[in-house]
Amino acid sequence: MANTIASRVYRDKFLSSRLAYALRKRLIAEAICKVDTSDALRIQNPYSSTPTVVVQALSGSYTPADFTTTDDTLTVTDEFIVAEHIRDFESLLTQFDLYASRIDQMTYKVKEVVDRYVINNLCEDGTGTYTTPVGGFTAANFNAIMSNLIAQLSGYESSYADGLFLVIENTDLPGIITAQATNGFNYADSALRNGFVNSYMGMDIYVVRSGTFADETLGTKTYTNAGHRVAGVKRVATYAAPRLVKIEEKMVSGKTGMEIAVYGYIGFKLWANNLPLVIDITLA
Repeated sequence: MANTIASRVYRDKFLSSRLAYALRKRLIAEAICKVDTSDALRIQNPYSSTPTVVVQALSGSYTPADFTTTDDTLTVTDEFIVAEHIRDFESLLTQFDLYASRIDQMTYKVKEVVDRYVINNLCEDGTGTYTTPVGGFTAANFNAIMSNLIAQLSGYESSYADGLFLVIENTDLPGIITAQATNGFNYADSALRNGFVNSYMGMDIYVVRSGTFADETLGTKTYTNAGHRVAGVKRVATYAAPRLVKIEEKMVSGKTGMEIAVYGYIGFKLWANNLPLVIDITLA
């Protein structure tokens, strides 16, 4: 394992910028899913069949019906690891806190991948489907898209208990911001004064970087989500993150300094009885 350290860090005195970290997004997965941080490998959620109500003429008699239960289980299947070695002279001779900087960046990258993992799982597993009008999230299409998504999610029992969400990529923003700034006086004024408004028609909007929705394999999961987005009801899915993200420091024989490892474990489940409450959106 070899590090490449720019020679300039040894000559110039400067401060490592923290602004970039402050501006980074919060973990979207925690806003739209239930989170379990226990040590359990499996989380059980058995569910029973839907009862059938019989409407009949007055008779005073009935026939008891059978019902079934089905097991539904979340299993922690994947881990996320990033590890690097910082030699003592690299940490000592640089004019900023190289050690703290690398931990910040490593931790952020793990969280970025967790978001990618959870969001793509939601998109892959949801049985709701919607195809946008041609052009995707343009200003002209945005109101119709939001109306159709909300209509598709309406009518389910307690479906609005935790609110609705829409996850888009940053490349979708031009049309959305234009729509926000031109629809309705009060709303447009708010959008123009305060910038991008994170809720529209009662649905919370979360933005990820371009390429988050992808055709790829992450751990044991394979996705085909390029050109897709996802919307749904919050907290109808669960992701397990036992003991959250951990950081280890260890000495390695033959090298000065310390090795740093940032890692965590994760499992995800969109529960079977909630599958229609997540919509796989296809961009036309």
